[in-house]
Amino acid sequence: MKFVDEAIARVQAGHGGRGCASFRREKFVPFGGPDGGDGGLGGSVYLRAQAGINTLADFRIQRTFKAGSGTAGSGNDCTGAGGADLYVAVPVGTTVLDDETQEQLGDLLKAGDTVLVARGGKGGWGNTRFKSSTNRAPRKAMPGLPGEKRRLRLEMRVIADVGLLGLPNAGKSTLIRAVSAARPKVADYPFTTLYPNLGVVSIGLGRSFVMADIPGLIEGAADGAGLGIRFLKHLQRTRVLVHLVDICPPDPDADPVKDARSIVAELKKFSAELGKRERWLVLNKIDLLPPEEAEARCDEIVRRLRFKGPIFRISAATRDGTQALAEALMRRLEELAPPPADP
Repeated sequence: MKFVDEAIARVQAGHGGRGCASFRREKFVPFGGPDGGDGGLGGSVYLRAQAGINTLADFRIQRTFKAGSGTAGSGNDCTGAGGADLYVAVPVGTTVLDDETQEQLGDLLKAGDTVLVARGGKGGWGNTRFKSSTNRAPRKAMPGLPGEKRRLRLEMRVIADVGLLGLPNAGKSTLIRAVSAARPKVADYPFTTLYPNLGVVSIGLGRSFVMADIPGLIEGAADGAGLGIRFLKHLQRTRVLVHLVDICPPDPDADPVKDARSIVAELKKFSAELGKRERWLVLNKIDLLPPEEAEARCDEIVRRLRFKGPIFRISAATRDGTQALAEALMRRLEELAPPPADP
């Protein structure tokens, strides 16, 4: 199924049923009086996070969702039946916004989370409601109130502990293949990854974390260049960012330090909070150079970047150093608090 992380949906709650204007007509009961019941409540529309759904693609097919309306009241003080509520399944990690006001209605972070997006209308009063000492035979009944109507914007953000970022062909997909059972496409051309991939990294019994691989970033991503701007939001729920740098880029004129700085600049431009997120530097593809030359190249990159955080030297292709990286990430995640809230 095609990966879709944004969708527009229209929801319509049910209308309330009409109240009834009725009088009791029964043998041997003179002046029975009014007995019209109220209309039933309209059904409401809810969104519910459901495990196993990984895309909003279904909303490209069905865009409108309507709950049932209440039925009219009837005589003998009978209230009309309420309309059935409608529960719409969405992926875990979906943010729900009102598309017209941009108000955030809910953030569904775990399976079973539910948010009310359109409230059903109240049923109209029957004429029983209007009787009084001065109005003993009211013939007035009220129509039901209309249900709420909304245009929603749904944004799905993957929920992961660790997010991979870097230039296209930095080795992100190769790394996630090396440390997890995920099998994203790997090839020797840019933008092989077209949508986020998730992998569960297991570090022994009962110890695991989720790693997210997003499409590679390029300079200008925060302004819409390449694929990055569309998927940068998927890093906002992560706790640690892993910045992969190719120490031996295919373009001999490319400067890994300049490229790394451009990625950090795009990150800060997209979100100040994301720019402050804990970030680890991982120097990849050390297998492409002789050991002494690879060590010298890595030292030069670290010196020029003046990087102060954790630094790892790995080869994702040969899996050299990947297990040590995964174990260090697991230990760090066990120290950290739960994932940060969205800004």
